Amino acid sequence: MASPDDLKFQEFEEATDLLSSNPGASTLSISGTGASSGDVRLNLSDDEENHQENSEVLDRIKGSVIPLPGRNFVRHHIRSNPDLYGPFWICVTLVFSVAIMGNLSTFLSQRVDPDFHYRPQFHRVSIAAVTVFLYAWLVPLGVWGFLTWRQSVERQICGYTFLETVCVYGYSLFIYIPTSILWTISFNWMQWLLIVVAMVISGSVLVITFWPTVRDDTKLTAFATMAVIVSLHALLAIGFKMYFFQVATYTGSLNPTPDITPASNNTSSTVG
Repeated sequence: MASPDDLKFQEFEEATDLLSSNPGASTLSISGTGASSGDVRLNLSDDEENHQENSEVLDRIKGSVIPLPGRNFVRHHIRSNPDLYGPFWICVTLVFSVAIMGNLSTFLSQRVDPDFHYRPQFHRVSIAAVTVFLYAWLVPLGVWGFLTWRQSVERQICGYTFLETVCVYGYSLFIYIPTSILWTISFNWMQWLLIVVAMVISGSVLVITFWPTVRDDTKLTAFATMAVIVSLHALLAIGFKMYFFQVATYTGSLNPTPDITPASNNTSSTVG
């Protein structure tokens, strides 16, 4: 019959073999002194932590694309762990998406013009970067500062931290990435329809999030605040459309027919 020491040694060898075959596995360590009080520590591997962060970012992106009434974006997606990782990369992706798709839209809309010679407009990347990052930082700063001031004036008003406000604005911009790709469709009515859809989805995230913070204020202040937030968001989308995705109209003919004017017949007649 095996002694208790032999059984412990055999279990230790089996655990060692399992860890050597799978180094990235999760380990559960229970300290001998704290086991009686339920002191259990779970050591997660780096891969699992990264997977958890990526899953959290994807959940927030999904929440920004599918806003639900009564489901506050901060309280349900951000408040547990606000981040700048997602908003930063959303802004970077939006910059290149708008600049590249804008160049492609210009080429597709003007390729029928025989006098058109395509030249890549790299300066659009800089313009898009300045616009997106200024909007993603200055507007949240202004909103956060105003709500903080109103919170000091009206005690019953709740507010968000600056990081939470930046996080909301960053994720709300995600919808413009797939929209900018669809803006390459060279139909003016289709582009405006996509703008309206994107503004409704993205603006709903902001309205659902910030309305609870101002609804207890005076009606004039509450509605004016929401109007400014929605108007600035709409102005960004309309600016994208007007500057990067102008649809060119070419009225010329691909095979122009020369204008031939019949020569006048200068024939003089003699009257006898």
